[in-house]
Amino acid sequence: MSEPLSTDFIHEIVTEDLAAGKCPDGVVTRFPPEPNGYLHLGHAKAICVDFGVATDFGGRCRLRFDDTNPTRENQDYVDAIERDVRWLGFEPDAPVRFTSDYFEQLFQWALALVDRGRAYVCELSAEDLRLHRGSLSEPGRDSPWRDRSADENRRLLLAMRAGDFPEGSRTLRAKIDMAAPNLHLRDPVMYRILRASHHRTGDAWSVYPSYDWAHGQSDAIEGVTHSLCTLEFEDHRALYDWFLTALDIERRPRQIEFARFNLSHSVMSKRKLKRVVEEGLVRGWDDPRLPTLAGLRRRGCPPEAIVSFCEGLGVTRRESMVELARLDHAVRERLNLTAPRALAVLDPLKVVIDNVPEGEVRWFETAVNPEDPAAGMRRLPFSREIYIDRADFMLEPPPKYHRLSPGTEVRLRSAYILRCDHVETDPSTGAVTLLHGSIDPDSSGGQPADGRKIKGTIHWLSAAHALPAEVRLYEPLFTAADPEATDDADLLAAVNPESLTVIERAWVEPNLADAAPGERFQFERVGYFAVDPDSGADGLVFNRIVGLRDSWSKAVARG
Repeated sequence: MSEPLSTDFIHEIVTEDLAAGKCPDGVVTRFPPEPNGYLHLGHAKAICVDFGVATDFGGRCRLRFDDTNPTRENQDYVDAIERDVRWLGFEPDAPVRFTSDYFEQLFQWALALVDRGRAYVCELSAEDLRLHRGSLSEPGRDSPWRDRSADENRRLLLAMRAGDFPEGSRTLRAKIDMAAPNLHLRDPVMYRILRASHHRTGDAWSVYPSYDWAHGQSDAIEGVTHSLCTLEFEDHRALYDWFLTALDIERRPRQIEFARFNLSHSVMSKRKLKRVVEEGLVRGWDDPRLPTLAGLRRRGCPPEAIVSFCEGLGVTRRESMVELARLDHAVRERLNLTAPRALAVLDPLKVVIDNVPEGEVRWFETAVNPEDPAAGMRRLPFSREIYIDRADFMLEPPPKYHRLSPGTEVRLRSAYILRCDHVETDPSTGAVTLLHGSIDPDSSGGQPADGRKIKGTIHWLSAAHALPAEVRLYEPLFTAADPEATDDADLLAAVNPESLTVIERAWVEPNLADAAPGERFQFERVGYFAVDPDSGADGLVFNRIVGLRDSWSKAVARG
């Protein structure tokens, strides 16, 4: 085994455990998502930690679905989670596992605790359970059924499994300490009666294990050596250890907690994400405005950039707020190296070049990606009528304006020097409708023969060859820097009304005619874009992944 690259506290603990001989079969970690929603960036960090530690120590990482609540889980979520994990570039230790694989073993262990007088069947309602639990300042109260005999508890638990009692009428609870300072030790629920069909076991079970009962035991069954989780599970650790001790399980996982992070102008609470989706504020779990991995994939973010972003956050014990611009930077850095270049005009203004004959087509070559010489060259057609972006022309420009205006020259990227000779406007509104210009025929490739200095360079498209496209521009979904801190009533008020702008008729270069869904491009001088799955026979559809620079967050900061 080579020395691990990371030096965070988790790596230090694992290194110590290996040196002490605590992992005779090697390091085993796991990623244990609940299949009740889509993965988001917070999960991506957990995946990077779980798989990264296993990889660094030459170990294995399991993917195990914690499928203990059939009322909220389904196979679609399972499929989506598997797809996301592999999309990020991680391959779980085969086979993919489920807590439901261990339902029988868990139930037999529960019976063993009942027989040892360490668990009992309780008939308190959910509300009474809450009231009996007490608070941080007050001890809980014993259940009236806490002192039933082991034989009676066994009979009742088997009857619960057989479906003899109504849903919610009874639970199985661990018998620990109702006065424990740690509320998780106050006789926690191990099983509840649920009349629900499970996505894998169907109607075979009438009782389902709680997360706290199933989690540590499932880790032990799988031989997990290090159970890596976020800080909200720190208080649960004592309960996991109690169960393992009560069952006489010798080789137990070591739980290590690390801090989660929040992303500015976004939410990563599964409950809030679900609300945003179900109330129609976005188009679905894969909406590119969401921090879900499905949304980021649809937007066009490279998985390598997401992994780089997560690894760059480090592993700490302090929760943090991470600026959205940091994610954008990681995405931009990756795309700059890998994305082919293309010309696109989102807000077209037509220019007629009067000294180019009608019907004549000239061709220019330019790099597919200047950062990658191996990518080669691409050809661009040039004709009498071209489109430029409306933002690249002003009738009355301010000082030091280096784009096009009446009587001035600009460089058409990779083509010619263009001069604006005449402007047509709408008589009623004064809006510019058409430009007439001329090229310097001796400036092929954008270099004037006389060496005069041309300060401005703009992009363009041959109008006769350009392809129509729909372009979707995304901004952060929330205007509030920390929407996680808002209550449910204020969450909707924090939604950014300009989070999506749809340009129904933009133009792109003809080389993109066969672009496939998911392909990424840098639209020169505009930003990075990816082909949306909606592209097809009806035309090209592009999602903006990220701009060429972080202009949005700076604008928000300026207020």
